[in-house]
Amino acid sequence: MLVAGDLLCAVAALAAVQMARIWLGVFIPAYDVTFGVALALIWPVAMGLAGGYRKRAHGEGTAEFRAVTNGGVGLIAAVAIGAYATQTMIARSYVLAMFPAAILLTLVFRHQMRRRLHRAHSKGQYMRQVVAVGHRASVMDLVMTFRRQPYHGMRVVAVCLPYGKDVSQHLDVDGIPVLGDFTEVPTVVDKVSADAVAVLACPELDGTALRRLAWGIESRGADLFVAPALMDVAGPRISVRPVAGMPLLHVEHPDIDGMRQLVKSAFDKIVASVALLLLSVPMLLIAFLIRTTSPGPALFRQTRVGRHGREFRVFKFRTMVADAERLKQVLLEENESDGVLFKIRNDPRITRVGGFLRRYSLDELPQLLNVFRGEMSLVGPRPPLPAEVAQYGVDVRRRLVVKPGMTGLWQVSGRSDLSWDESVRLDLRYVENWSLMLDLQVLWKTWSAVTRGEGAY
Repeated sequence: MLVAGDLLCAVAALAAVQMARIWLGVFIPAYDVTFGVALALIWPVAMGLAGGYRKRAHGEGTAEFRAVTNGGVGLIAAVAIGAYATQTMIARSYVLAMFPAAILLTLVFRHQMRRRLHRAHSKGQYMRQVVAVGHRASVMDLVMTFRRQPYHGMRVVAVCLPYGKDVSQHLDVDGIPVLGDFTEVPTVVDKVSADAVAVLACPELDGTALRRLAWGIESRGADLFVAPALMDVAGPRISVRPVAGMPLLHVEHPDIDGMRQLVKSAFDKIVASVALLLLSVPMLLIAFLIRTTSPGPALFRQTRVGRHGREFRVFKFRTMVADAERLKQVLLEENESDGVLFKIRNDPRITRVGGFLRRYSLDELPQLLNVFRGEMSLVGPRPPLPAEVAQYGVDVRRRLVVKPGMTGLWQVSGRSDLSWDESVRLDLRYVENWSLMLDLQVLWKTWSAVTRGEGAY
């Protein structure tokens, strides 16, 4: 389907360029049309050479989209250099218009195919059958993660625990049967017809044991995934370097300061200033509705904690009654959050207009002023209250090394429906793996999360 779709994208780009040339009155000779058709037919080949059809690139991550871009740019370069070297006259519209249009169409097509795959995974279709190998606690975390995030396309169907008593004492791990120990992994793979083996960090599986395990499942066609002890560290920070015959995992430190942060700050301020200009009239309308439907100011100001623990005043549209802070003391016993946050699904302090604003995150639009002033970022951890920061442990304070954001991984992963631990884990993952590309991905996903209105209260 990907090959056929990529070919159709190239044909559509070719047709659009030819129609534009005809509309402009350009004469198109027969050999020119033949050459254009040949370029369209070569398009899937370029995608394949760039790795666009590798199975492990599909479903998540940026590898698939990067392959499409690299393949398209590579074909542009090959055609341009080849035409120059052979002194072949080709229409410049192919290089300047057809190929860029084909790249754009292919990226849109691949994005839609990824969404289709995620929907199928959420229904339990096209799932990889995985044998989890490791200690019970690690296996339990893996099982819960795959169940909570089915878009990964993996389902644990069998478990192999350490040798001896662990296997005899535990018949299952959260409903997943324990079918053997570490020495029986190849047999278990055959028994459940597994597609992959996930080896979790454990001292029993050293280099020699892991190599033997890989040999054992090699002939069975099952993929081998090895989870390092490092948590929530993304691929761009990890590289494998051979040293003295040993493959060493090199982990780069996150770029908290430096040129990339300057680029991020510039990007934030430019986007915030443009958004404030475009949204000024809707924001004035929202302020008018708030003032006319409930007593009190339109804007709500509150002290929050920013980067390195510095406090600032955050701006939001008021969504609650004017004396909401006083009423909060009466409602403390009804708190539904499992951490330091205060959340009530049907909070009686929220006004009717405020409920609509919260559902679609319109109450957070004034935070564009905080972004413009450099106190916040477009993407980052949730801005916490000083009372919440006072209860932070050492690990949670790590989220304060970057600016808080208007949106973030927490916004696109469930919002208020997330548990406290899950919210913290997502914030820390963002801190450890920040990149401008990740920011763009989060901003893209924020639109769908906001329009669905799920988890907002």
